[in-house]
Amino acid sequence: MTADASRMPSAALRVDAQRNRDRIVEVARETFAALGLDVPMRAIARRAGIGPATLYRHFPTKESLITEVFAEQVAACVSAVDDALADPDPWRGFCAVIEKACAMQAVDRGFTAAFLGAFPDAIDFGRELDHNVRGFAELTRRAKESGQLRADFTHDDLKLLIMANGGISAASPDATAAASRRLVALLLQSLRAHPVDPPEPLPPPAALSLHRAATAASLTGE
Repeated sequence: MTADASRMPSAALRVDAQRNRDRIVEVARETFAALGLDVPMRAIARRAGIGPATLYRHFPTKESLITEVFAEQVAACVSAVDDALADPDPWRGFCAVIEKACAMQAVDRGFTAAFLGAFPDAIDFGRELDHNVRGFAELTRRAKESGQLRADFTHDDLKLLIMANGGISAASPDATAAASRRLVALLLQSLRAHPVDPPEPLPPPAALSLHRAATAASLTGE
């Protein structure tokens, strides 16, 4: 047997292991986005078509899996704040961060929970979260000093906005995203220190059902 031939079994195993790992991350990303972070690891293994032992071999803890799944989103959040800080228009930068955060939240329930600490033992997002908190505070200060943001806006108002955006219940991801865009546009208009006339046009409305929203709230105990 040649040297190359002798290496084939281990090479094949490495390819198979990488395929399993990629599949786990893909399924976990889809599952966390749709259902949040409370999904059991065994459920993720089942959805990925692998055994629990294989899942734990790649990701010994749920925390390690969440870290891998949300690495790109964390980087995107940090980049959004940095880009906004570099924007010479304070109001545009302020709005851009809120729009980006709410757009991500609308399509991915799990990421918002992880990044905002609803799963406290998950990833060590401390450094990134601190960076974004400081950056958004600076954006808020600039927008107020420019006279474009209401002087009484506080960080708690941002939390309120995110909570409202997270409560959207629609029949499809596209409808959820559309409803989120319209809600955020409405809320940002209310945050202006001096409303523009005529007001900026809103994004198109999304078809929503009050019955669906009430049902979702009752199922979650809200």
